[in-house]
Amino acid sequence: MDPSFSKQVPSRRRFLQVGVAGTMAGLLTSGLEFASPLPALAQSTLTPDGALTELMEGNKRFVSGRLTAHDHDLAILKEHTIEKQEPFAAVLSCADSRVPVELVFDQSIGHIFVTRVAGNVITPEIIASLEYGAAVLGTKVILVMGHANCGAVSATIKSKEVPGQISALFPHIQPAVDQAGANLEAATKANAKIQATLLSQASTVVSGLVKENKLKVVAGYYDLGTGAVTLVN
Repeated sequence: MDPSFSKQVPSRRRFLQVGVAGTMAGLLTSGLEFASPLPALAQSTLTPDGALTELMEGNKRFVSGRLTAHDHDLAILKEHTIEKQEPFAAVLSCADSRVPVELVFDQSIGHIFVTRVAGNVITPEIIASLEYGAAVLGTKVILVMGHANCGAVSATIKSKEVPGQISALFPHIQPAVDQAGANLEAATKANAKIQATLLSQASTVVSGLVKENKLKVVAGYYDLGTGAVTLVN
């Protein structure tokens, strides 16, 4: 690992902690309050490990073409999710259109709390969203998922001039490139792992739930060709 990584992560962690505090304070100041979560029947029997298993089993069904989500009664699902949501898992995915999260894990309405941003990077807004999913909605696992041929990671590796504000993503992904080099797959997997670690360390909400064994945070990699998701250790 590049020696500079140990210096970069704490500084980013501090920035994220301050940013999340400001975001949450702003929401409260504006009068937006989060309602206390109601008992979540969909989660009542799931542990963090069980939630992760459910995600990965769903991905196996997706890969094999034996999907079950389309068999769910959508009318009933919609009716039951109008007033509340009870997702068992949260996924931070890249914004890439080739990564349809619910389909990849063979899940339907109300099952997965999804946040998306190019490069699946951690920002104060992403953390605030995932904190809401874990603390209020009761998600049991958070999966930070990179994917094959990620344009954001590739652009960071090339580090060329790009239009608009696309380059704002580069500093978030650069530690992974420093660690893994110019190999796109290796850098993408490293980025997913780094972002998952940052989430666990920058959020006191997430880290607290992890310590209490009420939540698991993992990193994964989605292969566009096979459709398979593998965990990154």
